[in-house]
Amino acid sequence: MIPSQSSRIAPSLSVAGGIGDKIRGAMAVGKTRWGMLALVFFATTLNYIDRAALGVMQPILAKEMNWTAMDYANINFWFQVGYAVGFVLQGRLIDRVGVKRVFFFAVLLWSLATGAHGLATSAAGFMVCRFILGLTEAANYPACVKTTRLWFPAGERAVATGIFNAGTNVGAMFTPMLLPLILHAWGWQAAFLCMAALGGVWLLFWGLKYFNPEDHPRVKASELAYIQQQVEPEPTRVPFSRILRMRGTWAFAIAYSLTAPVFWFYLYWLPPFLNQQYNLGINVTQMGIPLIIIYLTADFGSVGGGILSSFLIGRGMNPIKARLLSMFLFACCIIGVIMAAGTANLWLAVFAISLGIGAHQAWTANIWSLVMDYTPKHMMSTVFGFGGMCAAIGGMFMTQIVGHILTATNNNYTLLFTLIPAMYFIALTWMYFMAPRKIPHVED
Repeated sequence: MIPSQSSRIAPSLSVAGGIGDKIRGAMAVGKTRWGMLALVFFATTLNYIDRAALGVMQPILAKEMNWTAMDYANINFWFQVGYAVGFVLQGRLIDRVGVKRVFFFAVLLWSLATGAHGLATSAAGFMVCRFILGLTEAANYPACVKTTRLWFPAGERAVATGIFNAGTNVGAMFTPMLLPLILHAWGWQAAFLCMAALGGVWLLFWGLKYFNPEDHPRVKASELAYIQQQVEPEPTRVPFSRILRMRGTWAFAIAYSLTAPVFWFYLYWLPPFLNQQYNLGINVTQMGIPLIIIYLTADFGSVGGGILSSFLIGRGMNPIKARLLSMFLFACCIIGVIMAAGTANLWLAVFAISLGIGAHQAWTANIWSLVMDYTPKHMMSTVFGFGGMCAAIGGMFMTQIVGHILTATNNNYTLLFTLIPAMYFIALTWMYFMAPRKIPHVED
């Protein structure tokens, strides 16, 4: 039974009086959960540094090993294959074995795979390393979502999700800032070894500091009661086939598959678009400043999107309705990205793309929180891992579709930027009708 103290804590947080008062009230019950969130934030940052480094070093590596454009495409393709497979396998494993052990070994293996890049001498060697890296890095988001589901009540999940997902954009900004220094001083092999060493540092903190809420030696009773306000079904071992029959599994998988590839579009095609449209060339300052502005906005969107739905929940709105309303507002903001392809003004395009990518990250914080709201915690990583696998496969096809559209339209991005907002409204409609409004029993 939940201690009666929690029934006094929860209402006090939903009383009108401003977000600052709510945050102070939440912090008063304990701060341990924010320490757990910091661990997964840094894991996400590390994950993205390891992932993004290859793109930064591509010109050097292509010259060193005589890569063709097809070699580079195949190297990225095998990363995505490993990523898709890893999502569903590791999501299931996290639910069965536990987030602490599985995530520890996943980061250990992806750090070793990162370091092994420094020993590769051919495109084939890099394909093997990237496949293993994708397979193991896929554990990151199922583990982060599982940690958030275990450690945060519904009213804080979107904020927590936005914070750890902001590590994606932090990694995207820091990679091109730090890698040139290492490359200049020690060479590309050392760059991969340094990133592997960062993984070793994180492993030390995770192994010593992470515990599930009920096992943590220093969590306060008031914080544990606050975290565990929601009534949960009894944990049972559920066959994967039964999870695939749950309505909520497909609600998330299809909606996430429609929108997650948009971020891959920004990642792969934004620099070529800016270069082609505004003749920026390869000047780091000219190209770098617009990208830094765009990814900084993405960070604000990631955290701000979580604050909005958490504020609505604090005002008494049902969590799932609060997520859906927030997602509708962010989908409306994304419409502005259509301006990017048609303007001759660089900074107007940067503004439109910044608004679109910031709203995308806000959308992501809420769709991840939404699936947490209606999924029992002992099935959380399995459901998220399956949806992540579907989204990763969607990302693989997205790359091919974009290539065909640009070839057919002589590198005209107008159709692509026009299609982006439509994906969110289709996904939102699907979620509105398919998402469960409460945590179901397994037999549902």
